[in-house]
Amino acid sequence: MKGLIFDMDGTMVDNMMVHHQAWQLMLRNYDIEMSISEIKAKVHGINEEILLRLYGDRFTAEERKQMSDQKETIYRSSFLSELKLLDGLSLLLETCHRKEVPMAIGSAAPPENVDFVLDNLAIRHYFKGVMHAKSVSKGKPDPEIFIKAAASMDLLPTDCIVFEDSVTGAETARRAGASAIILTTTHDEVEFMAFSNVLRCIPDFTSLHLEELLALSSQSD
Repeated sequence: MKGLIFDMDGTMVDNMMVHHQAWQLMLRNYDIEMSISEIKAKVHGINEEILLRLYGDRFTAEERKQMSDQKETIYRSSFLSELKLLDGLSLLLETCHRKEVPMAIGSAAPPENVDFVLDNLAIRHYFKGVMHAKSVSKGKPDPEIFIKAAASMDLLPTDCIVFEDSVTGAETARRAGASAIILTTTHDEVEFMAFSNVLRCIPDFTSLHLEELLALSSQSD
């Protein structure tokens, strides 16, 4: 393991339920009702791609962009007062930074949401590369996001451990050739049993230390 790549939503911050609720509220503005369980199952990736996949040509490209913006505005206004890193992550970031382990962001979130987290929590300086929805031509599970995140550190994905919280994210890491550690903020550990690239599932970062990352990585080589 030479570098670390972090997804953001559900991985660095426990915000996925806020995202689900924001989707639900936004869709109601268009007379669409979706349960939280439906949203959890169907809504993964880049917003405009999600809307196109779910509703085809029901909405124009301009309408999909407006819907995406509305949803993210709802999310940011709802989550600001609760914004914090997952337990243990601050220490891990600082330790890796001090030990000169390169780190990058590989998130499907729009740039405004990535900036919202990095700047409000003042953690941008930890990362050599910040990849978001506008950094790629195809969203997850296409591996482009993790390939670019690794390249921002002058590494290959095979040199990296990816932190993710979703089945789609685990599949993206697999397609990129990267090992993954899963945060179980959004999905149950059993959902990742089929992934040979998943090294471990954890509820937060409190029990994860750099030495353990190096050991886990060596076991997967």
